[in-house]
Amino acid sequence: MNTSAQTSTTVQVTFELNEKSVTVDVDPSTPLLWVIRDHLNLTGTKFGCGMAQCGVCTVHIDGVATRTCVTPIGSVAGRKVQTIEGIHDKVAQTVQKVWVEENVVQCGYCQSGQIMSAVALLRSNQKPTDSDIDKAMGGNLCRCATYARIRHAIHVAAERILKA
Repeated sequence: MNTSAQTSTTVQVTFELNEKSVTVDVDPSTPLLWVIRDHLNLTGTKFGCGMAQCGVCTVHIDGVATRTCVTPIGSVAGRKVQTIEGIHDKVAQTVQKVWVEENVVQCGYCQSGQIMSAVALLRSNQKPTDSDIDKAMGGNLCRCATYARIRHAIHVAAERILKA
């Protein structure tokens, strides 16, 4: 019988969060989601499934839409992380405005992840087809089934971004 207690090792991890350098002292295997929410008190990023299948916890890491529930904090050292609270460029502002104007949100729980994925798509593809949108948004689930409104809002946002 092993009577030795297991201890977790903490390390200091420094990364950029919403354009500010932050350092946390945590177990390097702690999911980024819990560091963002519990250690850094940013609650716009939500917990959904814990298995990277629903997209509720999506943030951008170095500009790429990433599921934080399965991303160990140790893997973001020295990288740039943006949460829903930290996206403010023209694309993000346009998407957020259109989301409200087009009444995309029903319950709202999944919407920060939906918006983060939509912004990542429109930053890289300003003329997405329905297929492009379906592929980019495929990992984001919405229990209220607002998928048609989400797709429409992305098309509206894309048109406005191109006109600006």
